[in-house]
Amino acid sequence: MDRRSELTEFLRSCRARRLPEDLGVTPVLGRRRVPGLRREELAQAASVSVDYYVRLEQGRLRNPSEAVLDSVATALALDPAERRHLHNLARPRRTREPALLPTVRPTLQAMLDASAVPAAIYGHRGEVMAWNDLAAALLIDFGAVPAERRNMPWLLFTDDEVASRFADWEGKARDLVAQLRMAAGADPDDTTLAALIGELSVRSADFTRIWAGYRVREKSRGSHRYRHPVVGEFTLHYESFRLPEEPNQSLVCQFAEPGTPDEQALALLASWTAGTGRLERVNPQLR
Repeated sequence: MDRRSELTEFLRSCRARRLPEDLGVTPVLGRRRVPGLRREELAQAASVSVDYYVRLEQGRLRNPSEAVLDSVATALALDPAERRHLHNLARPRRTREPALLPTVRPTLQAMLDASAVPAAIYGHRGEVMAWNDLAAALLIDFGAVPAERRNMPWLLFTDDEVASRFADWEGKARDLVAQLRMAAGADPDDTTLAALIGELSVRSADFTRIWAGYRVREKSRGSHRYRHPVVGEFTLHYESFRLPEEPNQSLVCQFAEPGTPDEQALALLASWTAGTGRLERVNPQLR
């Protein structure tokens, strides 16, 4: 992906969400053809020259200072993930992170299997790398999905069964797209990620629409409302943990609030899964 165009689009989208009165700066006179801040107003709020900011937004600065980037981020009220995304685009790393490992450690798979809650390990592009039976029962039998399509963004936008499991499909879709944006900014030369984004853009008008919104987000914590064909609707919370030795892999565990109908629904899902044996894990990489 082109880093300069990504930086331009990101800063433009951030400017469109802010107004001069939000920053306490004097609005530039004249008819506004686009919403949000003008470049001159943002430059004033960030205490940089207009020329300097224009060159930054156009990706023409070789090595903008971290102080200037932080000043721009503060003026735009960027959250921590958006701030890191700005630094990734404006000051790209000279060395790439280690390549994503094709498998997870067997001990991690054993930990997943021993877990009493839905748990899985994901790659930074959304790859489903390992999972337990409850995670498969919750969404789809990942072992029956071709390895090259075992990817949450792909499944959410192209598989009706997976899409139907989320009561708030739009919210889940926005989160996944924002995470892909974050990953693309961290490594614009990731050709595998670029290919995934290109395929989804062709296959899904919804993906194209959400991608154009230019939001970024890191997966950390939250909750989802599920709509399951066996146990009905229930809510699970999740926590995400990046694995220290594999920085491109994250462990995600989902859980229900104790003493709630959601906990009862999760227990029913676990008993149904154990009773049917239908969702036996099949991960050829770990056989």
